[in-house]
Amino acid sequence: MRAMLADLLRRKRAFLVPTTIFFLAYYFALPILCGYAPALMATKVIGAVNVAYLLALSNFLMAWVVAAVYVRKARTFDALAEQARRAAGN
Repeated sequence: MRAMLADLLRRKRAFLVPTTIFFLAYYFALPILCGYAPALMATKVIGAVNVAYLLALSNFLMAWVVAAVYVRKARTFDALAEQARRAAGN
């Protein structure tokens, strides 16, 4: 049972750490780029919409995508946790 829990934690960590790093890098790209590359961020893309607006709006989309991916991956984690629970006799 201990090996099952260790496997569950290893799999969760292998998913959560890179996902969190990616999301934080994506999230903080907006204020960093606004501060260090204002000309790039002011570049018009469609009409009055510039790169900064697109990046800001894409942050909302990225949050939903990461949440959806986690919900799908959590099913695997839940199945592993259930196996560990059964192995423990609970």
